[in-house]
Amino acid sequence: MDYAEKCAKDVDEAVRLALIDLNLTIDEVDVIVLEESSKGFFGIGSKLATVRVQKKAPRTTPEKPAKEAPSATAENSSVIEPAKKEIVKKEKKEFKDNRHNRRSDFLLDDIQAERPKDLVPVEKGLALDFLKDVTEKMGIEVTVTAEENENSIYIDINGKDSGTVIGKRGQTLDAIQYLTRLVVNKEDEKYKRVVVDAENYRAKREKTLEQLANRLADKVVRTKKSVRLEPMNPYERKIIHATLQGNPIITTRSEGEEPYRRVIIEMK
Repeated sequence: MDYAEKCAKDVDEAVRLALIDLNLTIDEVDVIVLEESSKGFFGIGSKLATVRVQKKAPRTTPEKPAKEAPSATAENSSVIEPAKKEIVKKEKKEFKDNRHNRRSDFLLDDIQAERPKDLVPVEKGLALDFLKDVTEKMGIEVTVTAEENENSIYIDINGKDSGTVIGKRGQTLDAIQYLTRLVVNKEDEKYKRVVVDAENYRAKREKTLEQLANRLADKVVRTKKSVRLEPMNPYERKIIHATLQGNPIITTRSEGEEPYRRVIIEMK
């Protein structure tokens, strides 16, 4: 493949992912920014950056080309490389400095635990009040209900605007869940699990990841080449590992640092 198109939270990360797929360096490619990233309120209206990274065509003549002004693509490449290194370095440092205060992102790997049977419906509480206030200010029409026990709170969001709450690949839903956990556990010494779901999205996502894992495992067996997945949160990586752990000829491993850690599927 001579080119790759990638989406990520910013241009630099999208370029990095494309270079990994192409197994090339920044000096060997041309970078075309198809769409810049943009932020939104709680992820609403946000856009990922999209780039097209293409292998440079080999020169057809040994003659020295005429001197000309650098192209926009070359300019972009020369700017992206040092910026990319600096941003990744800064993000890694910030993540390590704050990791001990983040409670492992409030146990993101535990967001789809089986619901306890002793949950009881509640009509008031910090989590419920917070989410009702947030969805109202976001201007979306949904209903918010909650069940809880001593250790957990499970919140369900349903309605015609549930897709807005979920966001792309559940990113908005995870962000809302993270904020809700902060609110609930801000002052309590005892940690309380908070799971926020919308239209049973988390169970559906788990099924999708299981199917993805099996499909990519078949591809690895067929091509004898390893496959590198997109970065995932700890729980999604856990699903991939669990789905393929019984496969006699396939193995999985994770590489990289949060939040860019990803699963590799390969032959044993």
